[in-house]
Amino acid sequence: MKIGVLGTGIVGSTIASKLCALGHEVTMGARSAGNETARTWAESAGTNASEGSFADAAAFGALVFNCTSGMHALDALEAAGAANLAGKVLIDVANPLDFSQGRPPTLSVCNTDSLGEQIQRALPETNVVKALNTLNCLVMVDPARVPGDHDVFICGNDEGAKAQVRELLESFGWPAERIVDLGDIAAARGTEMYLPLWLHLFGVLQTGDFNIKLVR
Repeated sequence: MKIGVLGTGIVGSTIASKLCALGHEVTMGARSAGNETARTWAESAGTNASEGSFADAAAFGALVFNCTSGMHALDALEAAGAANLAGKVLIDVANPLDFSQGRPPTLSVCNTDSLGEQIQRALPETNVVKALNTLNCLVMVDPARVPGDHDVFICGNDEGAKAQVRELLESFGWPAERIVDLGDIAAARGTEMYLPLWLHLFGVLQTGDFNIKLVR
Protein backbone atom coordinates (compact mmCIF):
# COMPACT_ATOMS: atom_id res chain seq x y z
CA MET A 1 0.00 0.00 0.00
CA LYS A 2 1.06 3.59 -0.59
CA ILE A 3 1.08 5.41 2.75
CA GLY A 4 1.83 9.01 3.64
CA VAL A 5 3.31 9.90 7.03
CA LEU A 6 3.03 13.53 8.07
CA GLY A 7 5.74 14.48 10.55
CA THR A 8 9.49 13.94 10.80
CA GLY A 9 9.85 13.43 14.55
CA ILE A 10 10.51 10.20 16.39
CA VAL A 11 6.88 9.07 16.13
CA GLY A 12 6.70 9.70 12.41
CA SER A 13 10.05 8.11 11.65
CA THR A 14 9.32 5.05 13.83
CA ILE A 15 5.97 4.41 12.17
CA ALA A 16 7.30 5.14 8.69
CA SER A 17 10.22 2.74 9.18
CA LYS A 18 7.89 -0.01 10.39
CA LEU A 19 5.64 0.48 7.38
CA CYS A 20 8.61 0.23 5.01
CA ALA A 21 9.79 -2.94 6.77
CA LEU A 22 6.34 -4.42 6.16
CA GLY A 23 6.68 -3.71 2.43
CA HIS A 24 4.57 -0.58 2.12
CA GLU A 25 5.65 2.38 -0.02
CA VAL A 26 5.97 5.38 2.27
CA THR A 27 6.40 9.09 1.68
CA MET A 28 7.34 11.16 4.74
CA GLY A 29 5.96 14.68 4.62
CA ALA A 30 7.43 17.83 6.14
CA ARG A 31 6.61 21.53 5.83
CA SER A 32 8.63 21.62 2.66
CA ALA A 33 10.17 19.07 0.35
CA GLY A 34 13.86 18.41 0.92
CA ASN A 35 13.61 18.61 4.71
CA GLU A 36 16.95 17.37 6.04
CA THR A 37 15.47 14.96 8.59
CA ALA A 38 13.01 13.49 6.08
CA ARG A 39 15.71 13.19 3.43
CA THR A 40 18.05 11.39 5.84
CA TRP A 41 15.25 9.02 6.82
CA ALA A 42 14.36 8.27 3.20
CA GLU A 43 17.98 7.57 2.31
CA SER A 44 18.31 5.08 5.16
CA ALA A 45 14.90 3.39 4.94
CA GLY A 46 15.33 1.69 1.58
CA THR A 47 13.83 1.80 -1.88
CA ASN A 48 10.22 1.99 -0.62
CA ALA A 49 10.91 5.30 1.14
CA SER A 50 10.66 8.83 -0.19
CA GLU A 51 10.12 12.33 1.17
CA GLY A 52 8.30 15.49 0.22
CA SER A 53 6.03 18.21 1.52
CA PHE A 54 2.92 17.59 3.61
CA ALA A 55 0.90 17.93 0.40
CA ASP A 56 3.16 15.47 -1.43
CA ALA A 57 2.77 12.84 1.28
CA ALA A 58 -1.00 13.34 1.55
CA ALA A 59 -1.46 13.04 -2.20
CA PHE A 60 0.78 9.96 -2.37
CA GLY A 61 -0.86 7.93 0.36
CA ALA A 62 -3.97 5.84 -0.04
CA LEU A 63 -3.87 6.02 3.76
CA VAL A 64 -2.20 8.78 5.77
CA PHE A 65 -0.77 9.00 9.30
CA ASN A 66 -0.83 12.31 11.17
CA CYS A 67 2.29 12.22 13.35
CA THR A 68 2.74 15.96 13.63
CA SER A 69 2.91 17.93 16.87
CA GLY A 70 -0.60 18.26 18.26
CA MET A 71 -0.38 22.02 18.66
CA HIS A 72 0.45 22.37 14.96
CA ALA A 73 -1.54 19.46 13.54
CA LEU A 74 -4.37 21.52 12.07
CA ASP A 75 -1.92 23.83 10.30
CA ALA A 76 -0.01 20.83 8.96
CA LEU A 77 -3.20 19.22 7.69
CA GLU A 78 -4.27 22.47 6.06
CA ALA A 79 -0.91 22.47 4.27
CA ALA A 80 -1.46 18.83 3.31
CA GLY A 81 -4.64 19.88 1.56
CA ALA A 82 -8.21 18.75 2.08
CA ALA A 83 -8.45 17.62 -1.53
CA ASN A 84 -5.40 15.37 -1.09
CA LEU A 85 -7.03 13.74 1.96
CA ALA A 86 -10.62 13.50 0.73
CA GLY A 87 -12.03 9.98 0.76
CA LYS A 88 -8.99 8.60 2.58
CA VAL A 89 -8.36 7.20 6.04
CA LEU A 90 -6.34 9.53 8.25
CA ILE A 91 -4.87 7.84 11.33
CA ASP A 92 -4.43 10.58 13.92
CA VAL A 93 -1.63 9.73 16.36
CA ALA A 94 -1.15 13.29 17.65
CA ASN A 95 -1.93 14.62 21.13
CA PRO A 96 -2.74 18.26 21.97
CA LEU A 97 0.17 18.76 24.36
CA ASP A 98 0.91 22.42 25.09
CA PHE A 99 4.47 23.05 26.28
CA SER A 100 4.21 26.85 26.05
CA GLN A 101 4.24 27.20 29.85
CA GLY A 102 6.97 24.60 30.34
CA ARG A 103 6.71 21.09 31.73
CA PRO A 104 4.61 19.21 32.48
CA PRO A 105 2.53 20.22 29.47
CA THR A 106 -1.16 21.00 29.60
CA LEU A 107 -3.77 19.98 27.05
CA SER A 108 -4.75 22.67 24.56
CA VAL A 109 -8.17 21.08 24.17
CA CYS A 110 -10.03 18.69 26.49
CA ASN A 111 -13.30 17.78 28.24
CA THR A 112 -15.80 19.03 25.66
CA ASP A 113 -13.68 18.61 22.53
CA SER A 114 -10.55 16.86 21.28
CA LEU A 115 -7.91 17.25 18.62
CA GLY A 116 -9.33 14.21 16.86
CA GLU A 117 -12.75 15.88 16.64
CA GLN A 118 -11.22 19.16 15.49
CA ILE A 119 -9.44 17.35 12.69
CA GLN A 120 -12.60 15.52 11.65
CA ARG A 121 -14.52 18.81 11.52
CA ALA A 122 -11.76 20.43 9.49
CA LEU A 123 -11.71 17.48 7.07
CA PRO A 124 -15.35 16.34 6.71
CA GLU A 125 -14.58 14.27 3.59
CA THR A 126 -11.77 12.36 5.35
CA ASN A 127 -12.31 9.35 7.61
CA VAL A 128 -10.35 10.22 10.77
CA VAL A 129 -9.45 7.36 13.10
CA LYS A 130 -7.72 8.15 16.39
CA ALA A 131 -5.24 5.41 17.26
CA LEU A 132 -1.90 4.69 18.92
CA ASN A 133 -1.82 8.00 20.81
CA THR A 134 -1.72 6.36 24.26
CA LEU A 135 1.60 4.58 23.64
CA ASN A 136 5.31 5.13 23.30
CA CYS A 137 6.17 5.03 19.60
CA LEU A 138 8.34 1.92 19.97
CA VAL A 139 5.44 0.06 21.57
CA MET A 140 3.10 1.30 18.83
CA VAL A 141 4.95 -0.74 16.22
CA ASP A 142 6.21 -3.55 18.48
CA PRO A 143 3.70 -4.41 21.22
CA ALA A 144 5.86 -7.35 22.33
CA ARG A 145 8.16 -4.81 24.02
CA VAL A 146 5.62 -4.91 26.87
CA PRO A 147 5.19 -8.43 28.31
CA GLY A 148 1.77 -10.03 28.42
CA ASP A 149 -1.57 -8.78 27.19
CA HIS A 150 -2.23 -5.06 26.86
CA ASP A 151 -4.53 -2.88 24.80
CA VAL A 152 -4.57 -0.30 22.05
CA PHE A 153 -7.59 1.92 21.39
CA ILE A 154 -9.21 3.16 18.22
CA CYS A 155 -12.16 5.46 17.60
CA GLY A 156 -13.74 7.08 14.57
CA ASN A 157 -17.02 7.66 12.79
CA ASP A 158 -16.58 5.26 9.87
CA GLU A 159 -16.70 1.51 10.47
CA GLY A 160 -14.88 0.68 7.23
CA ALA A 161 -12.06 3.04 8.11
CA LYS A 162 -11.70 1.48 11.55
CA ALA A 163 -11.61 -1.99 10.00
CA GLN A 164 -8.74 -0.85 7.77
CA VAL A 165 -6.88 0.53 10.78
CA ARG A 166 -7.45 -2.72 12.69
CA GLU A 167 -5.85 -4.67 9.85
CA LEU A 168 -2.82 -2.39 9.85
CA LEU A 169 -2.44 -2.61 13.64
CA GLU A 170 -2.58 -6.38 13.45
CA SER A 171 0.30 -6.25 10.95
CA PHE A 172 2.24 -4.28 13.61
CA GLY A 173 1.76 -7.25 15.94
CA TRP A 174 -1.36 -6.24 17.87
CA PRO A 175 -3.66 -9.22 18.51
CA ALA A 176 -7.17 -8.56 17.20
CA GLU A 177 -8.70 -9.05 20.65
CA ARG A 178 -6.42 -6.37 22.15
CA ILE A 179 -7.62 -3.67 19.72
CA VAL A 180 -10.46 -1.93 21.57
CA ASP A 181 -12.96 0.11 19.57
CA LEU A 182 -14.22 2.98 21.75
CA GLY A 183 -16.85 4.18 19.30
CA ASP A 184 -17.04 7.46 17.41
CA ILE A 185 -14.38 10.14 17.19
CA ALA A 186 -15.66 11.86 20.36
CA ALA A 187 -13.94 9.07 22.31
CA ALA A 188 -10.66 10.78 21.39
CA ARG A 189 -11.37 13.10 24.34
CA GLY A 190 -10.68 10.24 26.71
CA THR A 191 -7.57 8.86 25.03
CA GLU A 192 -6.05 12.33 24.70
CA MET A 193 -6.79 13.16 28.33
CA TYR A 194 -4.92 10.00 29.37
CA LEU A 195 -1.66 11.65 28.29
CA PRO A 196 -1.00 13.59 31.52
CA LEU A 197 -1.14 10.30 33.43
CA TRP A 198 1.05 8.61 30.81
CA LEU A 199 3.66 11.34 31.17
CA HIS A 200 3.73 11.00 34.96
CA LEU A 201 4.09 7.22 34.64
CA PHE A 202 6.95 7.73 32.21
CA GLY A 203 8.65 10.00 34.73
CA VAL A 204 8.28 7.45 37.52
CA LEU A 205 9.21 4.37 35.49
CA GLN A 206 11.92 6.07 33.40
CA THR A 207 10.90 4.00 30.38
CA GLY A 208 8.21 4.10 27.73
CA ASP A 209 7.90 0.31 27.67
CA PHE A 210 4.59 0.11 29.51
CA ASN A 211 0.92 0.10 28.64
CA ILE A 212 -2.51 -0.46 30.16
CA LYS A 213 -4.65 -3.58 30.12
CA LEU A 214 -8.41 -3.81 30.47
CA VAL A 215 -9.29 -6.43 33.07
CA ARG A 216 -12.84 -7.61 32.56
